[in-house]
Amino acid sequence: MSLGDDHGSSGGYAGTGQTRTRLPDSGDAFGDPRRRGSSRSLVTVVGVVVLLIAAIAFANRGGGDSEAGGSGSDKAESSATAPTGQQPVTSKTGDIATGYAHTEQGAQSAATNYGVALGSADMYQLEKRHAIVNTVYAPDVAAAQLPEFDRVYSQESFLEKLGLTKDGTAPDGQTFVSRVVPVGTKVTSYNNSTASVALWYTSLFGLSGEDSKNPVTESWYTTTYQLKWVDGDWKVTGFTQKDGPVPVGRDQRASTAEDMSKAVEGYGGFTYAR
Repeated sequence: MSLGDDHGSSGGYAGTGQTRTRLPDSGDAFGDPRRRGSSRSLVTVVGVVVLLIAAIAFANRGGGDSEAGGSGSDKAESSATAPTGQQPVTSKTGDIATGYAHTEQGAQSAATNYGVALGSADMYQLEKRHAIVNTVYAPDVAAAQLPEFDRVYSQESFLEKLGLTKDGTAPDGQTFVSRVVPVGTKVTSYNNSTASVALWYTSLFGLSGEDSKNPVTESWYTTTYQLKWVDGDWKVTGFTQKDGPVPVGRDQRASTAEDMSKAVEGYGGFTYAR
C-alpha cells in the first residue's frame, strides 16, 4: 500500500472519496481504511486521531464547492478564505489554545488548533496523548474513547512499523516528525450549540535521521470536525476525513535528514485564529 492509494482513489465511500477513520479490531493491527465498519465501528470513529490513516498507510508502504459566479458566490468564497480580523485566542490548557468565541469564527479557530494537536507527535506518548484528548474532545466522548486511543497507540507492532520505540519516541539519532500545517477552514453548518468545520491542511510525517528508513513525506487532507458548545467552549465530538485537495508538486530537491531535523526542532508552531 502506498500513500497515494490508501484512501481509495478509485472512489472511496460511495464514490465520494470521503473516508471515515476506523480503529483496528483485535488481531487486525492496522485496519483497512477502505472497509465499511459495523454499527459498533461507527461509534469508534469519534475517537480516532486525524493522522492515524496517514500513519497506517506510512507504516504499510513498501520499503468541494463550485466556482459559480455572482455576488452570493463571491461572498461565500471570501468568507471561507479571508482572515476576519478577530482577536486571537489568548488562553490555553497546557499547550493547546482554548476558550474560543461562541461564534462561527470561534468554531473555526477551535477546529484548526485542535487538528494541529491531534496530528502532533505528542499523540504517540501516553501522558501527552491523554492531555490532548481530554482538552479537545467533549468530556463524555474523551472518557469513552481514551481506552481505544491507548489500545491503538500502544501496539508494539504498529510503533515498530513506524520506526518508533515502545514509548512512542524516535530512536537515538533520529527525529520523529508528525505535524499538521493548516491552509484554511470553512464552516459547513452552524447553530447555537453545534458546528461543522472543514479544515484543509498539509501534513508532514516520518523519521528524519541518517539511519531512517522512513523519511519525512508530505500529504494533503481535508478533515471536517463536528463540534459542540460545552461548558463555555467548543469541543470535538467526531470527524470525517478525505484526501486533498492536492497541489501539483514543484521540482525541488529534498532536504537532507540533518536539515529536516534542524527545521522541525527549530521552527515552532502557531496558535491559529480565524
